[in-house]
Amino acid sequence: MSGSKGLGQLAPGYDMILSDVWGVLHNGVRAWPEAVAALQTFRQGGGTVVLITNSPRPSGPLVHLLDDVGVPRDCYDAIVSSGDATRAMLRPYAGRPVHAVGPDDELYLFDGLDLIFTDAERAEAIAVTDLDTMDDTPDMYRERAQHWRALGLPMIVANPDRVVEHGDRMVYCGGALADLYTELGGEVRMAGKPYAPIYTEALRLAEAAHGTAVPRSRILAIGDSVRTDAAGAATEGLDFLFITGSIHAEELHGFGDRTEAAVAALLAPTGVQAVSHLSRLRW
Repeated sequence: MSGSKGLGQLAPGYDMILSDVWGVLHNGVRAWPEAVAALQTFRQGGGTVVLITNSPRPSGPLVHLLDDVGVPRDCYDAIVSSGDATRAMLRPYAGRPVHAVGPDDELYLFDGLDLIFTDAERAEAIAVTDLDTMDDTPDMYRERAQHWRALGLPMIVANPDRVVEHGDRMVYCGGALADLYTELGGEVRMAGKPYAPIYTEALRLAEAAHGTAVPRSRILAIGDSVRTDAAGAATEGLDFLFITGSIHAEELHGFGDRTEAAVAALLAPTGVQAVSHLSRLRW
């Protein structure tokens, strides 16, 4: 890793970008203008951008959400979500009983899957979009999770992220509940980052938009999470641009301590090839 190079310095080495969304392009409330401009400039130079997000929402509704927070459609070619990949995992449960966990406004993830929603005692699986509210913590679910574990239910989690930036605070996501369930000995299944299914679909969309296959060495992954973005890039053999000013800002002392040693130590367990780090994405 060689310092805090902006995307403009890195761009000549890449034909495609797979970019995270929350914490990179926006904070859940508003877009980061410099980040949006960076991807727009990359595309104007002939590059292809696919947004790859652990949102439990399907990609269709996500486009409108991005519109609402100020992420314009001309900064990306396509978008794939963990919700898309999770729907594929849930299709075998059509006509079977499932217990859903998550806010009511995310239940449309299950539209058209013909799932039968029921209580845990009659369910064959737990389907999690996120925690029920943004104020919830994973430990509030411990007793329920122990019950699910006693019933031997697998947990299918649409959002592997542990936390996400929302305005000026961090909120827990489905991945935090997955961690708790794993701790209790439960079976967890996930398809979003860092797991292969979402990358397979992202690369398919990227190559379709670009018009030709591109070697992995010419694809750059951008993200703010060591656990999901960096780990996924490492597994897929992609170079990585690390955005440090979001969920790992506190570990790196806000925007002050982003020394090479501090950033390298944080990323080291993943084995990712990090080419740069920035507090916020910029050209």
